[in-house]
Amino acid sequence: MVSIETTFSAHLQYQVIPSQPAWNRIFHPTDFSETSAVAFAHALKFATLEHGQLTILHTETDQSNRHWSEFPRVRTTLERWDMLPPNAPKEAFADIGLKIEKISASHKNTEESILHYLHKHPHDLIVLATHQYRGLERLTHKTIAESVARRSGEMTLFIPEGVEGFVSLADGAVNLKHILIPVDHAPQPQIAINAAASIAELLGCTDVLFTVLHIGPSRSFPAIKTYAGEHWKWEASLEYGDIEEQVLRAAEHGNADLIVMATEGHHGFLDALRGSTTERIVRAADCPVLAVPALDNPPNSFQEIPVWSSAE
Repeated sequence: MVSIETTFSAHLQYQVIPSQPAWNRIFHPTDFSETSAVAFAHALKFATLEHGQLTILHTETDQSNRHWSEFPRVRTTLERWDMLPPNAPKEAFADIGLKIEKISASHKNTEESILHYLHKHPHDLIVLATHQYRGLERLTHKTIAESVARRSGEMTLFIPEGVEGFVSLADGAVNLKHILIPVDHAPQPQIAINAAASIAELLGCTDVLFTVLHIGPSRSFPAIKTYAGEHWKWEASLEYGDIEEQVLRAAEHGNADLIVMATEGHHGFLDALRGSTTERIVRAADCPVLAVPALDNPPNSFQEIPVWSSAE
């Protein structure tokens, strides 16, 4: 484990960049499962804190047996979180700067229905539940969540099945103490750093440990910028071996609450068959995973940033 204070202190510089909202439009596709309910809690938390819009979409072939009452209950949830008074009217959403849109669509292909909607209505963040199929089981079950994230090109928060996540559905409390950020020279590592810091800032998290993990020698550690937050701590970790194995091991041993990874999608036949590194980690992780597309102009939302670069 390499400490930023001892190894990279000589490379710290500060600069000011403008603050701007990053996640005003949140998209949550739901299948009404327990895991989707956990994902809904995360999506709602982001939307309320950003005073933005939450779109909840359900799509399936036969809608005849479905009813609007099966959708997640936003008002009831916000009342339970003490963000709305009991029996609040619909108009109360406007008082907290929140817009809610629920969509029920009939379509023979769930994935195409979701992508069609996102193509017409881009969002800043997708929050969805995912099932962790592995081995031969993966060949017989289509992973819609992975495909939607990859084909939409939008930032996606995956909530694995059986994982409670860092936002409580019961009371809206946030428990985000350790964020693991695997980095390399490609995909562009800074976008993952930006997203990790942005999510901690948005959720008002203090005493956060950010572990920046690089698989390889110290001389190949990519140059990145870290962010100053209240009681935030940044540390670098160097490991060797298989990327997927080392990331999952670091997440488990460090009790990570969130993994944040930059992603470029699939490259070649093997990735198409096995999935990208990010997708393979999503399938096995015991905590939520935020996949950040490698874009040229990632959003920034901070006032001061020290520049963290490894010594040559």
